[in-house]
Amino acid sequence: MSALRRTPLHAIHQRLGARLVPFAGFEMPVQYRSILEEHAAVRRAAGLFDVSHMGQIHLRGAGALDSVERLVSCPVASLRRGRVRYGLLCNEDGGIVDDITVYRSAEDAFLLCVNAANIEKDWRWIVRHADPRTELANRSDETGLLALQGPAALAILAPLCDFDPARLRRFQFAEGLVAGGAALVSRTGYTGSDGFELYVDANRIVPLFEALLDAGRPHGLVPAGLGARDTLRLEAALPLYGHELDDTTSPLEAGLERFVKRAAGGFLGAEAIERRAAAGLTRLLVGFVLEGRGIARAGHAIAHEGREVGIVTSGAPSPTLGKPIGLGYVPPALAAPGTAIDIVVREHPVAARIVSTPFISN
Repeated sequence: MSALRRTPLHAIHQRLGARLVPFAGFEMPVQYRSILEEHAAVRRAAGLFDVSHMGQIHLRGAGALDSVERLVSCPVASLRRGRVRYGLLCNEDGGIVDDITVYRSAEDAFLLCVNAANIEKDWRWIVRHADPRTELANRSDETGLLALQGPAALAILAPLCDFDPARLRRFQFAEGLVAGGAALVSRTGYTGSDGFELYVDANRIVPLFEALLDAGRPHGLVPAGLGARDTLRLEAALPLYGHELDDTTSPLEAGLERFVKRAAGGFLGAEAIERRAAAGLTRLLVGFVLEGRGIARAGHAIAHEGREVGIVTSGAPSPTLGKPIGLGYVPPALAAPGTAIDIVVREHPVAARIVSTPFISN
C-alpha cells in the first residue's frame, strides 16, 4: 500500500487536534472537535475546510474551447469569463467519469476542478481526448484550496480582499489579493450554504488559512472536517462521486439532466446517454427520510412491500432536521415523493418515505 499523501496544512490540522483519516489517498481531517458542532457552525456562522486534495487541470490555447466542449456535458461556449459551471465528464457508454466544475478565465483558458480520487484518471482521460492544439497542465500538487462556507463567510472574507467579494454572485469568480497573496476566489461550495472557495499556490495556503481563522473567530468561524462536509452536502442532496455517481451511472439516472446539453450533444457519451434514455431508465436517484428507528448507510438495501428494489448510496442523521436522511436508487415507478419504502438496517426493515430534494434550502 502506498503512503498517504498530505496537504500543506497537515501540521496545522495536528496542532488543532484534528482526527485524521485516509480519504482518496490523502490523510485528511474528519473532525476537529465535533461533527455536529462543525455542521451547526456552517449553517449558523461559518466553517473553514481544507480541500487541497481536490485536483486542478488547466486547458489553454487554440484548442481549449473545443476540448472542453467535447469533454464536458454542460454548455461551455456560452460560459462567460469569470463564471463557473458544474458539469460531467462522461465515457463512451454514457457513464460518469467524474463530476467537475469548469472555470473560464479567458476566451481560451479554462480550469477544471476534479475530485481527489479521480485526478489521475481524469488527467489521462483529458489527455486522450483533448484537441491536440490545447496546452494541458495538471497543477493539482502545486495548488491549495480552501472552502469558507456559511452565512458569515462574506463578512469574514471581505476585509482580507483587495476587491469586493460581495459583487460575486453564485458561480462567479474573481482573481485578486487575499491576505496579501494572489488568489482565485469563487462563490461556490459543497455544503448547501453560502460561501467561497479560494485557490492559491500551495506555498501560500498556510498563511491564508491562519488569516481566515483569525478574521473569523469573532464571527463564530471554526475549522471543519470531512465529517461535517459530508452531512452538509447530504442535506443539500449534492452527489458524491463513488456513492451517487460512477462510471456506470447515467447523468439522467442521477437527476443531473439540467447539466447535460441534450439537444446540442457533441460531447463524449452524448449518444449513449440518449440511447439509454430511449430504452427507458431502470432506476432514479431519490431522497428519503426514515420514519422508524435506525440510520441508513451506503450499501443498505431499499425494499418495497417486502421486496428489495434498490440500494442506499449515502445516509446519515441530519443535524439540521433532527432525523435520519439518505439518497439511493429505486425503480422510476417508486421515485415519486410520498412513496413508502423500507430501509433494511441489520436485516430489519425500517420505515421510510421518499421526499423531494434538497432536504434543506439555502
